[in-house]
Order: sequence, then structure tokens, then C-alpha cells
Amino acid sequence: MEHFAHSPRDGFPAQSYKSHVEEVSRIAKENAKAIQPYCRLDGKLLVNISEEAALWHDLGKLEPENQLVLSGKKEARTLPKKHWDAGAALLRKHNPIAAAAVYSHHTGYPNFVSEIRKQEQAFRVSEVTTETDKSLDSFEAIHNTLLGASEFGAQPVFPRGDQSVFLRILLSCVADADHRNTAHHYGRGLINYQATELLPDKRLEKLNEYVDSLSCGVENKDERATLRSNMYAVCRDADTPKQVSISSCDSSVGSGKTTAVMAHLLTQAQHRRLRRIFVILPFTNIIRQSVDVYREALTLPGEDPKTVVAELHHRAEFENVDQRQLTALWKAPLVVTTSVAFFETLAANTPASLRRLHELPGSAVFVDEAHAALPAKLLPIAWRWMNLFAKEWGCYWLLASGSLSRFWQIPEISQDTPTIDVPEIVDGALRKHLGAYEKNRVRYCHDLTPKSAETTIQWVKQHPGPRLVIVNTVNNAAVLAAAYKKRFGRKAIEHLSTALAPYDRDKALERVKERLRNPNDGDWTLIATSCVEAGVDFSFRVGFRELGSLASLLQVAGRVNREGKYENSEIWTFKLTDSPEFNTNPAVRHAAEVLEQIFTSGAAVSQELCTDAISDEIRLRGVSGAYKEMLKSEKSSEFRSVAEKFKVIDADTRFVVINPSIAERVKSGDIYWPELQENSVRIWGYKLAQLGIPLIADDIYLWNLGYDDFLGYMAGLLSKGDPSSYIV
Repeated sequence: MEHFAHSPRDGFPAQSYKSHVEEVSRIAKENAKAIQPYCRLDGKLLVNISEEAALWHDLGKLEPENQLVLSGKKEARTLPKKHWDAGAALLRKHNPIAAAAVYSHHTGYPNFVSEIRKQEQAFRVSEVTTETDKSLDSFEAIHNTLLGASEFGAQPVFPRGDQSVFLRILLSCVADADHRNTAHHYGRGLINYQATELLPDKRLEKLNEYVDSLSCGVENKDERATLRSNMYAVCRDADTPKQVSISSCDSSVGSGKTTAVMAHLLTQAQHRRLRRIFVILPFTNIIRQSVDVYREALTLPGEDPKTVVAELHHRAEFENVDQRQLTALWKAPLVVTTSVAFFETLAANTPASLRRLHELPGSAVFVDEAHAALPAKLLPIAWRWMNLFAKEWGCYWLLASGSLSRFWQIPEISQDTPTIDVPEIVDGALRKHLGAYEKNRVRYCHDLTPKSAETTIQWVKQHPGPRLVIVNTVNNAAVLAAAYKKRFGRKAIEHLSTALAPYDRDKALERVKERLRNPNDGDWTLIATSCVEAGVDFSFRVGFRELGSLASLLQVAGRVNREGKYENSEIWTFKLTDSPEFNTNPAVRHAAEVLEQIFTSGAAVSQELCTDAISDEIRLRGVSGAYKEMLKSEKSSEFRSVAEKFKVIDADTRFVVINPSIAERVKSGDIYWPELQENSVRIWGYKLAQLGIPLIADDIYLWNLGYDDFLGYMAGLLSKGDPSSYIV
């Protein structure tokens, strides 16, 4: 009698149990073996447990009622019996770690303390436990007949390193194998994906050529160009010993970090034999700019740039079998993604979220604009993870920003992590030279009298253009942009925020750059959210920033008078009125209080104040208590609690497709994740419910209100007189 693991559908036959389990075991073991050279404590254990968990993960599918559905003899949306109980039951006494992975390979890791309190019912599915126990011997016999008998170890073995990180990587190895084989069976993915190799020595040569070409034919370099050239050489050639696993780079904005730090990482990857480089950026819109540079500068002859540099905006992940092909994986040699997608993956507990995590060990990780990567309350546990991945999983970290706060020196953040040296890769002399250049380029001003939309746009218009205005929420940007357009006309205004889908953001970004290149086009204003305050190659005549953090204000300085063409360009900090037309971003409230205190004290705005500002913000937030609770949960493997609490953007946001034709393809399953992310936005779940936005697939919606390429989805909300409370 043949036994099955997946039912027939969409013209594809049922998949045999033997075929699925063999392939999942093979891929899970391969995933773990690829990590083994970088795992300094538990590499062999990971290989063994990954294979064992994969071998038994679907044991419960052998249950007769499940087989009726899987064979196609009976139709059902889900299997009648939860199949992950059987494998967990079998493994509990022999290999508890493997049992936990099997139990969690569909529903995700639970809180372990709560599970262990169940004693004999720990990691069991209560509604099928009795039936499973009666049939377990017969399931095991069938399994052994199909796949051969297995030998279990005499004693359970546990990881020597951090258990929570080990368990996440274990589930990643198994879930990726399970999802990949399932997708392949249904014609939606490659079973043996051959990733492009990093080849750091060759890509460094290519990068050197690219950087040289930028200055080719340029005579008599100005001071800025000379500083950028020196920056590149210093970063590339930095003497960073192998025992140093975390470094920093606090060079000022506009110093060429994009290429200089990449040269450093390629050098480190070559010395440390790393397999992948991650570039972590705080905002989705600056991903495309960095990706374009990296693809041009690092792609070798004959390669497809998209396989060399992966561009990942949203956390595109889905548990549904039909949508697993949409999951954004980390398989390219260079992965450029957001801090939300990256750090929330480190905190995740579900298989769809974790299935990419096994690609991280043995990587160099560049956290760009590190000042904006995470809210202060999440820095302590993120710092713990950085140290663990550096110490136990062979990662090298580089933290960089034009307004870098040395948060690891703050006691509330580093209290659980042994003090380590985080050296600078740029020498003091060059950093001092760069800092002196910055002080002569911009002048910080403030007017904290609250202003209405009309007052704000009239005030902004009085200053010379082109002008940059950055506010704290998507709503505020849309309200001001709409008012500006109504008062001064469309040619006088551009708008950029995550209310626009990536496709339209890219077009708006290119339009802004083109206008900035035109010396005869000066009387206009860009109104945007914080998504343009870091990492974007802009240079405006004057800047305006709604009261927020000191680090954000310093970053705006990098978008004003970037090349030093004007003397003492101004950057104004301002407030908006507390009125129904505007909303507030609670995430910046304490940081705004700290910056207002700096203005009140008369202190000069400078990068040197950043660490103190973060420390003051932590004091106002009382982050220490929250951190201790989250740390306790992490150490106790309370996975569900950590995943729920660790939110970079504290919002239940969902994928919302803005293109009806794309929505139809989502429904049919005929779409791949890059197209989905290009034509979608993220909106709060509760807002979607209030507005009656239709669900078209699991966790994917279709925006059926107004949308245009100027205000994005905010066009529909403002036309309804219903401003969004979506916060960025």
C-alpha cells in the first residue's frame, strides 16, 4: 500500500510519503552542513538533529483518516488529524530538541516554560494525544518499512551554546527543506537552488574598478571628493584582526559609506572565508538606490545582477502551502533588506519567518544608518543577538552611521552582554577632517511654535529652494503635500512616503533626482517622511524637520548642501499643531523631548551628543524593565512572547496590493514575491478592517479606495475625509 505526504491538486499528483520525507531530510541536512564550518559550538549537533527532525516531521500523516485526504480519495481543506503530534511523541524521550522542532514545524515555537509545565503533555497536541499514543507503534513500523529503521542515541543531547538561537536555526533548516520540497512538488520552486557564490576577491577587484571610474578624468578634486577617496581606501585596508567580530564606522554623512564599507566587508569576507554579505537599511526606499550601486559595481561578467544582489523590501512570508513561493529568502551572496525584515526574523518563532535564518551564519552584516535601525527599547536584546551570532555562528558585524550612537556603551543596553571592544575602522585623523568639513556646511535652527498645514507651507515657501521637508507620519506628509499642491500647484511639490508602492516610490525618487540636477528648477519642495532622511543621494538648498530625534536631525543634514555649494545652509526643526488634520508618532515622543531639551539648553547640535541622547531617551522610556522581561523570555525560550514583543514598527501591518491585475495573479498563485512587493504597501490591520478592505488571500488584501502616484493610498483616505493613522 502506498502512503502519501501531499494530496493531488492543480493537475499535480499526490506526493508519496517516502519521497517527501527523503527529500526533506536530505535538504535539511544540507542546510545544516553548510552552516557547520561557522558554528563554533554545536555544528555537528545541528546536522544530526536537523536530519532526525526532518525524518520524523510528518509521521502523523500516516494516520488512516489523513491518508484518505492525502491520497485524494476524500476532499478536505485541512487534514482531519493534526499530524505533527506523532513525530513529537516519538522523539520526546530520545531527542527533546528534535521533538520541539517537529511539534513546531507548522504552528511555530510556543513558550517553552508553559509547555514544560504540561509535563507528559509537553510538546503534544492534546486533542489527538490519546489516538496518537495508541497508533504510534504502527506509524513507526510503516515509516521504518518505507525508509529503513532508525537508531536513536542513548542519551538526549543539548546545545552548548545559546539554546534559543540554536532552536531557531534548527527550525529554519527543517522548515526551509519542508517548504522547498512542497513548493517543488506543486511546480512552484527549484528543489536544488544553486546560489551564486560570493567570490569576495573578484568582487573587490570589480568594486575597485567601479570606484576608480567615478573619478576618471576628474582633475583637481575638491575637498569632498578627496575625503571620499581617502575614506574608501581606509575602509578597504582597515587592519581588523579576526578576533574582532563587531566594528563601527561613524564617518559623517556623504562620505561614501555605500562603497567604502562594502570594500571593507569584501576584504573581511575574504580573510574570514564568509559566504554572504547582508546590508541592513532602515527604510525601504533607500534599498533601491543601494541595490542599483551594488549591482553595477559588484556583478561579474556573465552574471545576472538580480542573482548577485537580492533586494528585499517587506517581510514577504506566508504559511499557506499555496503561497510559500512568495517567501523572500536570503540565498543571494549579497542581501539588501530592511531592519524590520532582518531583526524581526531573528526574533521570530514561526516556520515561514524563520526558514531564511539558516542563511545568516558565516555572513558579514552591515547595519547601515544604525542610529535608525531599531527603537531604543529593542537595542539591548538586539545587541545580545549580534554578540551571539558573532561568537557562536561566525558572523562579522559592522555598525555604521553619520550620526552613530555608541549604544553598546550604555549600561541599560549592555548589562547582559560582556563588555567588548568595538573598534573604529576609520582612523581618528580622517574622522576629524570629515567632521570639520561638516561643521562648515549646515547651520541648525529651530522654530517650535506649533503650525497648521497652511502656516507650515507658507513658512516653508518663504525660504530659498529646492526645499526638503520631513515629517513624522505618512498622514502628515500627505496632508502637507496635498495643501502645498492646492496652494502652489503640482510643479511646486513632490511627495515621498511609504503610502506609495515601491514602483511609484522609485519613479518619484528618480523625478526628485532629475529636478535636483536641473540648475534652473529651484522653486519647489519635497515633502516626505523619515524614509528619505538617511542613505539617499539628495542635496537640497534648505531643510525642515518635524521635531523628532537628534540622530534624525543629523541625518537630514546629509540631504542638505551635500556638496558644500552654499555657505551655512539652514536646517529648521519645527512643530505641527495638535489638531485633527495631523497625527503623532508615539515612537518618537521621547526622542523629541530629548531634542527639545537640547535646544532649550542652548547646546550646539552635534554628532557627539548622539550617545547621550539615546541614554536620555532610555531614561525617559524606562526601557530597562521592559528589556529585563524580554531578556528573561529569550533566555527561557519563550519564543512566542519574544516574537510578539520584538516589533521594530509596533504595528500589525498587512500586505495590501494596489494593482487589481496583480491581485488576480495573487489569487491564482501565478506570481513571485518581487512583483508582489513592487505593487503593494503595508497598512495596519485594524485600519483595513475599519475600511472594509477585501482579503484576497491569506494576509494579502486589495486596496479598493483611491490610489494615485502622487499621494499613494493616502489619496483615497484624504478624499474620504478619513486621514490614516498609519505611522512611519
